[in-house]
Amino acid sequence: MNLQQLFNLAQSQQLNSLELIALEGGNYVLHAITPQRCEPVLDEQGKVLHLRSMTQARDVLQGITPVPFHLVQQVVQDEACGLGGGPQEPMRLPISLQSAW
Repeated sequence: MNLQQLFNLAQSQQLNSLELIALEGGNYVLHAITPQRCEPVLDEQGKVLHLRSMTQARDVLQGITPVPFHLVQQVVQDEACGLGGGPQEPMRLPISLQSAW
């Protein structure tokens, strides 16, 4: 899904939420959650859109119809320390589509 398709889905209220997935090295990818699936947002070349910050994500999403927006990060400390024997959920924090400044 490209950015135009993402904006169209939000406008037509077919977009449940957005997730900004934090990756190693300070990179982020944006995932669109619809009733049917979760898929990454693609750039103009059809590759996964990589973002450098939450601020850049907000800039890219400026003007989108508001939907729930979450920052998602794996809890790597738990994995590294060997804590917990059961399945572990990623940290999911609600964030604003608007700038915090």
